[in-house]
Amino acid sequence: MDNKSTLTPEAILTAYSNGAFPMAESKNHRDILWISPDIRGVIPLEKFHISRSLRRLILRNNYQITVNKDFVSVINSCASRSETWINLSIRDCYIELWRKGYCHSIEVWDCNEIIGGIYGLALKKAFFGESMFSTKSNGSKIALAYLVSRLKFGGFILFDTQFLTSHLESLGGIEISSTNYQKLLLASLEGEANFLRQPKQVCPVQVCT
Repeated sequence: MDNKSTLTPEAILTAYSNGAFPMAESKNHRDILWISPDIRGVIPLEKFHISRSLRRLILRNNYQITVNKDFVSVINSCASRSETWINLSIRDCYIELWRKGYCHSIEVWDCNEIIGGIYGLALKKAFFGESMFSTKSNGSKIALAYLVSRLKFGGFILFDTQFLTSHLESLGGIEISSTNYQKLLLASLEGEANFLRQPKQVCPVQVCT
């Protein structure tokens, strides 16, 4: 795809189905780069794990979890960093994809304050994680644990994190070649999953080891 092509929700869906995703050099750059890494970060859903301290925090259940309640706040928080690849056109397109039912967010609340969240895009049996944020300790990790629980229960087989960070690696993330990623992507685009299917257990500790 042309790096300077106009970004649209339809272009994003096409890119994901072919193994690419959009990024901007910074929030102030208008040009869109279509990225398809040779090495891809993924989290195998069966291998996701958290620390004992985070497990205890989740079991304490002294916060509130919502789904798609405040997608705009989540993406705005992710885009508010001094260095970010989320420019205005990316933000607007993903908000439109949320309105169309493709994008989803998990929010973590402490009383009426949102303290963490994650958002991404669901396509068939693939979920493409975009970004997450945290304003209090472990806020994004809690959101990620609930997201993995929902993906497992909803029938997803691919959780694409695009790149692998040390944070994601500590939770079970791995790197795979683009060849293996394409095979996994093709398999995930067959059939349907359901992001909105509510897990039997609200607490996601069953996915943790």
